[in-house]
Amino acid sequence: MSLLELIERADERALAASAVACLDRCLPLLAGPDGPEPLRPLWASCEDGREWATRLAAVRTAMDHEPVTDGPAARVRALLGAAPSDFAPAPLREWADACSLVALEIHGRFDAPDGDTSPDAAALLKAARDGQPTEAGPLVAGELERQVRILEILAETTGSPGSGAGVRKALDLSTEGRRVLRAVMSRRARIRG
Repeated sequence: MSLLELIERADERALAASAVACLDRCLPLLAGPDGPEPLRPLWASCEDGREWATRLAAVRTAMDHEPVTDGPAARVRALLGAAPSDFAPAPLREWADACSLVALEIHGRFDAPDGDTSPDAAALLKAARDGQPTEAGPLVAGELERQVRILEILAETTGSPGSGAGVRKALDLSTEGRRVLRAVMSRRARIRG
C-alpha cells in the first residue's frame, strides 16, 4: 500500500503520531544536532487525544524560543503552528499529509550535494508517495520507508489491548530517523567547516 493510501485510511491516532513523527525527525533543523526533544509531550497524547490541545500549546510555546535560521526550519515551525487543536480525523489527515511531504522534501535537500533540490524533486516525491518506483536518494528512501512503516505499525495495533506499544514503536523509529538526520547535518558541517 502506498504512503498516500495509508494516510487516507489512518485513524486519528495514526495520523497524529505519523505527523508528530515527521516533525520529530526534522527537529535537528530547529534545535541543532544536539538539541532538546520538545515534542515528547505530544507523543503521550497521540494514543487517545487526551490533553492534545493543551500539550500542543505547550510545545508551540517551547519551540518559540528556538531560533529559525533557514527555510526548512521555518517550514517545520510553520507546520507545528498549523497543527490542529481538534483531535479529529479530517484536520489531522490534512496536517499529517503536509508533515509527510515536508519531511520528505527536507530529506531530499540533504540528499543533494549542494543542498538544492532538483526541478524534478516535486514530481519524484509525488511518485514515491504514490508507491511508484523512483530514483529517490538514500535519505528520501529511508524517510519514505519510516513513514510507511510507522503507519503500518499503528494500523496493526489499532484497537488492540497493547495499542500503546504501537505508538512506542513509532517513537523509536522516529528517534532513529532523527539520529540519521543529525549525523548528516554534522558531517555536512564538518565538510564545510
